[in-house]
Amino acid sequence: YCVEFQLVAITPGCLQSHQPYTHWMQYLREGHTVCVECQHPALDSQSLHCYGDGSGSKKNQLLHWQAVGNPQCKGTWKRIRRLNTCSCPSVHSFLFI
Repeated sequence: YCVEFQLVAITPGCLQSHQPYTHWMQYLREGHTVCVECQHPALDSQSLHCYGDGSGSKKNQLLHWQAVGNPQCKGTWKRIRRLNTCSCPSVHSFLFI
């Protein structure tokens, strides 16, 4: 499954990343919607949820995220909805880990 989130706050560290594998971080913008896919091995086999998917959060609750490969790139987002069938666009599409 996938979860859509709206980016609320992004640290300046996302824009200051110049490694080849972190170029995607420069395209993150506050207010944008991102799509995050839950698949193995991040999927917990008992609960059938990915840790951090915000399934227990209240409406408009701010949730924290951090990018892999750059500890200075993190921020907050709000869960919009869960999608049982993933149709995430290739841009602004991520995986839970």
